[in-house]
Amino acid sequence: MSRGTELARIALLAKRFGGAHGLKGDARIDVGIGDDAAVLEPAAAPLVWTIDAQVEGTHFRLDWLGWEDVGWRSFMAAASDLAAMGAVPLAALSALALADEVDDAALDALARGQADAASTVSAPIVGGNLARGKETSVTTTLLGYADRPILRSSARVGDGLYLAGAVGMAAAGLLALERGVASAADPSIAACIQAWRRPRALIDRGLAMRGIASAALDISDGLSRDASHIAEASGVTLVVEEALLRARAAGTLTSAASLLGLDVLDLVLRGSGEDYALLVTSPSPIEGFDRIGVVESAASGSGSDTASGGLTLVRVDGTRAPVDPKGFDHFG
Repeated sequence: MSRGTELARIALLAKRFGGAHGLKGDARIDVGIGDDAAVLEPAAAPLVWTIDAQVEGTHFRLDWLGWEDVGWRSFMAAASDLAAMGAVPLAALSALALADEVDDAALDALARGQADAASTVSAPIVGGNLARGKETSVTTTLLGYADRPILRSSARVGDGLYLAGAVGMAAAGLLALERGVASAADPSIAACIQAWRRPRALIDRGLAMRGIASAALDISDGLSRDASHIAEASGVTLVVEEALLRARAAGTLTSAASLLGLDVLDLVLRGSGEDYALLVTSPSPIEGFDRIGVVESAASGSGSDTASGGLTLVRVDGTRAPVDPKGFDHFG
């Protein structure tokens, strides 16, 4: 195992991240990696900041992922937050806490994954921090900008409910890994495992919804759980149609669900594999988004077949049922 000094490792990271210097729009990097802090000339628009941590044993296991996958996933988790607000990614900071077993080859692989993800979303890594830890964690701070950031709290009664990206695929992939189902078992299982290992922030879809969507968020903890955040913040009920969700999941996900002995609808609604799909409310259709329901008032009726806030499912037979906001909870 080869493990360099702190300065040598900083030099390794600077070499891996230092090749990209350009920022989008009229923003620019004045000082990048190598000083006490990065210095940016911001864009002439409101800045949008987010931070996301990926911790070994909580977000990833190395018997299921390679180090490049860890780097990629950690960056895309933060980038998806910007996509959900319709923001243009600008630049990133990366803070690494490395366990003793992370040698220089592993560090370089992790950095390659981060750098590839940063290049994909056009947000260079301009600085960060490096430390030793009992467990490995990767914390990504991402900066972007948007003229009018899209919030969770602006859904309006009568809006349509739209979805972009695959929901349930990553959860199926994670379940396959947990159950020891090899990717060679079936192409649908392989596709789901890849969806979990290499999620992609939907930056282009996020930009497409600017000026149209009324509210939005990304789905990382399951559709039912994340949809409840929009419903609560906006004081509305989100109504999803079972037939539309099943039709959307037809093919790969339905096949994988069958092989795993699951109802595909359960994967779509409650799967918490970090899909990074975008859930949007909008008064009109948006290119790249599929309609899955509608926004109703928070008190849409009374009785067991109607909802009062939260998420409601319209079954194929037309009856309604409230959906519990189940999904991943760090402290649940």
